[in-house]
Amino acid sequence: MITPISPITSGNIPGAASTTGGGLEKTASVFGDSFSDVLTASSRQVVADITQAEKMSMAALEGKAETRDVVEAVMSAERSLQTAIAIRDKIVTAYLEISRMAI
Repeated sequence: MITPISPITSGNIPGAASTTGGGLEKTASVFGDSFSDVLTASSRQVVADITQAEKMSMAALEGKAETRDVVEAVMSAERSLQTAIAIRDKIVTAYLEISRMAI
């Protein structure tokens, strides 16, 4: 089995703090996890952020939440979703490059 090589980022350097936006920095413990585990945890965090934003929006409609809290939740969900889309695009690009390689 071929092991994927990840780019050097603060999330996979021992002792370095993650500085990425959104909720994906909670999955920065890359060492010891497989690539699929990291992607699974990241996607679950994106879903959790979106769900939280929806709950805050509903609470605001009911008059139970302040506008500032709703905006923060929605912006966090948007950052998480944009990060997930960027990761997806990089994976697709890498797959296409590999599929074009001569054997």
